[in-house]
Amino acid sequence: MTPPGRERTETDEGIEQMWMVNYLANFHLLGILSPALRAQPFDRDVRIILPTCSSYISSPPLNDELAKKAWSPGKAYARSKLALMVFGQAFQKHLDAYKRPDQLPMNSRVILVDPGFSRTPGMRRWLTRGSLWGLVIYLFSYLLSWFFLKSSDMGAQSILYAAMEPELGRGPGGRFIKECIDVDFARIDVKDEEVAKKLWEASDKLIEKTEKEQAALRVSEKKRQEQKDKEKKEAEKAEEIEALVDTIKKGKESEKKTSRRKGKKAS
Repeated sequence: MTPPGRERTETDEGIEQMWMVNYLANFHLLGILSPALRAQPFDRDVRIILPTCSSYISSPPLNDELAKKAWSPGKAYARSKLALMVFGQAFQKHLDAYKRPDQLPMNSRVILVDPGFSRTPGMRRWLTRGSLWGLVIYLFSYLLSWFFLKSSDMGAQSILYAAMEPELGRGPGGRFIKECIDVDFARIDVKDEEVAKKLWEASDKLIEKTEKEQAALRVSEKKRQEQKDKEKKEAEKAEEIEALVDTIKKGKESEKKTSRRKGKKAS
């Protein structure tokens, strides 16, 4: 999470960091795991827990591209969390659409969880703006955080509830848990199928493009490495030949000196 006041950062692949970490990584991972999740035995209670945050409420619409000029840490973070929630609903529909060979209902369920504001390292970094002065102010006002923020243990309760509550292992998936209660979403576009479709397609294209670019980089890097190894081997061979030539020259010079000494002694 990029603290307020900091500049926009990108991953090595050129993707905005919070979008990659909070949303795209989850999208890509669940896309890879999708066949395994759909093929789970009927007697297993499979739950996909996606932690989110209430900041999704203030997110700009996903249909609107977040331009670099309009970018801010708060907007980027909120947008990534909204995207995760929209994808969570769409992924549940994707699982439910699969017809199991045994004709039983889908037993893999997506559960979205808002743990609330807690005294975690991420929250501390956000409040201190990632600076030493911010940390000093935070330490002096630390008592206030005890009144307004949960402990990390209390924040984990909703996640534990989503993972262990037996009732959530029955019925439909795609539920939203906050304060250990099944609540409704504060935005209607979380369940908007058109928004979810556009987001899914755009994410697929971005991953495909990134994978192709990274594959091309790996190929070029492999070629450069092979060329370096080839040049290194040729240099080593050249050094060996030079060393061998020097050894032969020294041997001949030594033989000449020996023959001269023998000639002097004979005379």
